[in-house]
Amino acid sequence: MAHRDGDGWVQCRCGNKHWGLHGAAGLLLVRGKTLLLQHRAEWVHNGDTWGIPGGARDSHESVREAAIREAVEETGIEPKFLTFHSIHTDDHIDWRYDTIIATASPQLFPHEMNAESQELRWVNWEEIDAMPLHPSFAKSWPAVHEFLLREF
Repeated sequence: MAHRDGDGWVQCRCGNKHWGLHGAAGLLLVRGKTLLLQHRAEWVHNGDTWGIPGGARDSHESVREAAIREAVEETGIEPKFLTFHSIHTDDHIDWRYDTIIATASPQLFPHEMNAESQELRWVNWEEIDAMPLHPSFAKSWPAVHEFLLREF
C-alpha cells in the first residue's frame, strides 16, 4: 500500500476548513438518469448528508487515482466497469475538490465497504435537490447537473 500523506485539514481563504492536505477528489457515478450517492455516517465530517464517494488526495496520486481509490474503499466498486468522461474542479486556490464523472455499466454493483457510509443509493437526478447534501457536493451540484443534462 502506498504512503498516505493527504489526511489533514486545510484552513482555506474561503473561510472554511477542508479535508485533504493535497486537495480531495470524488467519483460521480452515472447510470442512466441516476447517480450513486453515499449517505455519510453521522460521525464523519458533515455527517448525515448525501454526497459522492471521495476523500483526501495523496501527494503521489492524480485526482482520478484518488477518486477511484476512495470510491473502492467506500463502496467496493470495480473500476473496470466504469467509463470516464470528465472532471469538474472546484478550485479555491489553496485547496481544490475534483469530481471525476464516469458512467457505470450494469455490471457495477456498489456495496458499503466501510463505516463512513450509512447507505448507498442510486438516486434520480431530479430528486437530488430535495436531499440534505454534503456542503461541497451541494456547491458543485448545479454545475455538474448542467453538464450531465448537456452530455447525457
